[in-house]
Amino acid sequence: MNDASPPVDPYQGYRALRDDAPVCQLDAGGPWQISRHADVHQVLKDNETFSSEVSLRPPEERGQPTMLFSDPPLHHRLRKLVSSAFKPSHIERQADRITARAELLIQDLPRGEAVDLVTTLAAPLPVMVIAEMLGVEDGNLITFKNWSDAIFSNIGEILFGTPSAEAEQAALEMNGYFLEQIEAIRRSPQPHLLGRLVATKTDEGHLNNEELLSFCRLLLIAGNETTTGLITAAARIFHEFPETLSAIRHNPELIPTFIEEALRYYSPFSATVRRTTRAVTLGGVEIPKGELLIPLIASANRDERVFEEAATFQIDRNPNPHLALGFGIHFCLGAHLARLEGKIAVQCLADQFESIRLADPSQTAVGGLGGPKAMDVILT
Repeated sequence: MNDASPPVDPYQGYRALRDDAPVCQLDAGGPWQISRHADVHQVLKDNETFSSEVSLRPPEERGQPTMLFSDPPLHHRLRKLVSSAFKPSHIERQADRITARAELLIQDLPRGEAVDLVTTLAAPLPVMVIAEMLGVEDGNLITFKNWSDAIFSNIGEILFGTPSAEAEQAALEMNGYFLEQIEAIRRSPQPHLLGRLVATKTDEGHLNNEELLSFCRLLLIAGNETTTGLITAAARIFHEFPETLSAIRHNPELIPTFIEEALRYYSPFSATVRRTTRAVTLGGVEIPKGELLIPLIASANRDERVFEEAATFQIDRNPNPHLALGFGIHFCLGAHLARLEGKIAVQCLADQFESIRLADPSQTAVGGLGGPKAMDVILT
């Protein structure tokens, strides 16, 4: 007897929240869910009222802060150190190399039989790019991805509770690997991003090992999860709306708006987290100081108050003010890179295949944090 039930569609729940309880507390003393676009936008925009320093664990337990979970001035100092590597002009210069990698990965995909798109394309492509930027392209990409998955899937426990043994082991192994790279760079300086970070001298002096490790962890994890989620979202859309693949093949100029609509329709990150620094009224609801908020990005991006026919995929939607890559000071540092990788992957898939469908649509749920861990597709 098969007791498996189909995955729950979170978008139905999001719509109910937007209509009936757009700002609501999960339980007494629990976090608050924010589901409408206007309110989510306000939370992401106002970093003074809605802090990213969300963890209440002692600093010695949660480790060195990262850009994701810090406020100015620390956030600005950290972001400034790496922002030059992610300038659009610098990223665009990598387009040919990214295309060559994508073509190489796609040409090896089997035709007419189920293949896991995550392990064959959606994960290795962005991991390769970030590994090269960090100067660790000789490392084991599968290991990098496994570390990333173990840590990212436990982010809630890392911030608010006790990390799993798997997450702690992954962090230990990742730290050990990168510490070896950092020490090697100190002996022999290198021109890549990690080499430049090791050589950087700030007002406080050179970055220490823990600061350098926090950058490596952030870039390796955040740098692959967004693109993995975007590529798998594109595949799901090709399955659900086959006409989009044909449209792109015949008119590649549609790819940029396809990418933006894919980001909106199946946002790589369904939610983020903030904490109130003062009592505030949001969506007509009073929220005390010190409360944890969960802005539901995936819900905001389907808000009928902002997007006409929000529940439909429109390949040429314009304007498209989605929040899939964040907003305000925490707008995704690698947004241009993720968009470029997504465009290239979609173009290469459209060039090679007439049909991309999910082998088992119930295999993976939508609306999670980051991309799925597996997605079997059939390519013809």
